Amino acid sequence: MSQTSDTSNSADDVLSEKEQQEIKAKFDKESRTRQFTGIPNYLITGLLLVFAVYVFATTLFFPLPEQIRRTVFIGLLMIPGFLIYPMRKGQQRVNYVPWYDFVLAALGAGAFFYFAANFHALVQRSIMINQTDMIVGAVGIIVLFELCRRIVGIPILVVAGGFIAYAFYAGFSLRRVIHHLFYTTDGIIGTPIAVVATFVVLFVFLAAFLEKSGIAHFFIDMANSVTGAYSGGPAKVAVVASAFLATISGSSVANTVSSGAVTIPVMKKAGYKPHFAGAVEASASSGGQIMPPILGAAAFLMAEITGIPYTQIALAALFPAALYFVGVFLNVHFEAKRLGLAGLPKESLPKFWPLFIGKGYLFLPIVILIVMMAQGFTPSRAAIFGILGCFVLSFIRKDTRFTPGRFVDALTAGSRNTMSIAMACAVAGCIVGIVSLTGIGQQLVGAMAVLVRHPFLLATGTSLFVALFLTMIACIVVGLGMPTTAKYVIMATVTAPMVLRAGAELGIDVPILAVHMFVFYYGVLSDVTPPVALASYAAASIAKSDPMKTSLVGTKLAATAFIIPYVFVFSPAILLIGYSPFLIAHVLITAFIGMFGFGAGLAGYMLRPMNLPTRALAIGGFLLCLSASLLVSLVGIGMIGIVFATQLITVRKEKAMAPVLTGNTWGKG
Repeated sequence: MSQTSDTSNSADDVLSEKEQQEIKAKFDKESRTRQFTGIPNYLITGLLLVFAVYVFATTLFFPLPEQIRRTVFIGLLMIPGFLIYPMRKGQQRVNYVPWYDFVLAALGAGAFFYFAANFHALVQRSIMINQTDMIVGAVGIIVLFELCRRIVGIPILVVAGGFIAYAFYAGFSLRRVIHHLFYTTDGIIGTPIAVVATFVVLFVFLAAFLEKSGIAHFFIDMANSVTGAYSGGPAKVAVVASAFLATISGSSVANTVSSGAVTIPVMKKAGYKPHFAGAVEASASSGGQIMPPILGAAAFLMAEITGIPYTQIALAALFPAALYFVGVFLNVHFEAKRLGLAGLPKESLPKFWPLFIGKGYLFLPIVILIVMMAQGFTPSRAAIFGILGCFVLSFIRKDTRFTPGRFVDALTAGSRNTMSIAMACAVAGCIVGIVSLTGIGQQLVGAMAVLVRHPFLLATGTSLFVALFLTMIACIVVGLGMPTTAKYVIMATVTAPMVLRAGAELGIDVPILAVHMFVFYYGVLSDVTPPVALASYAAASIAKSDPMKTSLVGTKLAATAFIIPYVFVFSPAILLIGYSPFLIAHVLITAFIGMFGFGAGLAGYMLRPMNLPTRALAIGGFLLCLSASLLVSLVGIGMIGIVFATQLITVRKEKAMAPVLTGNTWGKG
């Protein structure tokens, strides 16, 4: 039965800003903040503006020694952090901050400022830190962990705490551990926070400026104009809008709530079940962290850890991201066909060209960003010009213009949004520091090497696959409830070297970018994977559906993404590694055809309902299409082609029989 929705959105259809904030606070700890009005609000705004000024001043005008820049960076976030984020849920009273949070803010900021003020003396003392240094370092680590708990959550602290406990078990003294974690660039102020303070923070500010310019509404309107009228239009709008929003934001939960507040109610009105509507938005929004040009913050960490230019990483991520969103889009399309859901009335949708001509300039800052990075400018400089372009271009229309109030809002939003990333990366730096201090990483790599050399695995040719599978499980399990930046740092430090060693043990040259993209993707996918599927739970709250059911369907919709990372390793041409035009064409064409078969097989509908054997044939064809072998891929395409041809013949027969079954004859009517 075909259904057509009424798309007139009443005030009850779309969630208000307050309702969106409540949902974010429920499922996203970084959104669980105290509220301030009047003078306290001005004071908090002032603290956030101080941080923003520090970021731009040290980037553009006053470069500082790296250790000083990083410690002040963290210290300036400590003060508003403890004032904004309560110790526990339910303490978000307006204009109320308990005395102990002022103490913690002073202790935390003071510890990092102490390091900055005594930097040269500490360098001279080296490992022989005195008693005062030890106390300050211990206080700094403990207070940092507490703020990270409030903003990010407990899982990352459990992992970091386990690594620190291992250091003591391995025989390292308290003095040595504190010195290594707090006073060296191998710990808290190591690579993760260095990347945040140098690159990520500027892209966070760029995303804040783009959001305040109204680009999110523009993206949703564009998606409506392109896909809204087709079968299952509202769900396709959710996918396309999320792909657009993915270019500016790296947060799965924030993407889910921002676009889902509009798309989920419309999907429900169109006939989708609540849990499916929520699942569509969650699975699509989770792709925000894998979509160029900005990607998630973890991509900048990848550039630093691997030594591969960020521009190359962003380019390599293009085709996998396209496959991800195409996969979700096709799953939605076949589900809409199976349910008989019609699109939205064309007269209710915005027109593409008038919309593009009227507001297309909002996308120009992203174009500036892409062009500048392609021309060889550093990501930080490209981000600054993107921010400047966003500010200048906003004056084209009155409704997008940056007034003083909107400008301040963008700066404070950028500062707030940096907190969670910075705290997660600072704590993740402790994990990296313990790995470098104890050498536990090499021990794990050695254990993996022994495993992959097992005679049975060698005989069956599954050694590398087993190494990848174990890495996948580790990424998903360790990443549950943890921000992607922290997941990636842990996995890149511990599991990525294992896979590289496994390939070397087998004489297989596994590209380092392929391995790091592998762990990056599975870190992202834990946001839709039960039992801690934060994006799915946020979507379920909007859809008023069962959270577990929503997360299971979201996992199904994003199922192709669980297979794509294996293609990185076995067919690295998809990442533009060792490629030729023919090889890229082969990998992409067969992958997209395979996606078509996989989506139909999952939904049980291609041109008409499918039985179990045809579904299995279509999904099997998809798996073969992912092979690096052209012959195997052609077999996969043939399997999907057989299913399509069978469906087409059956549909034509059913249409030919329709007049007979209704009592009509050819030539009548």
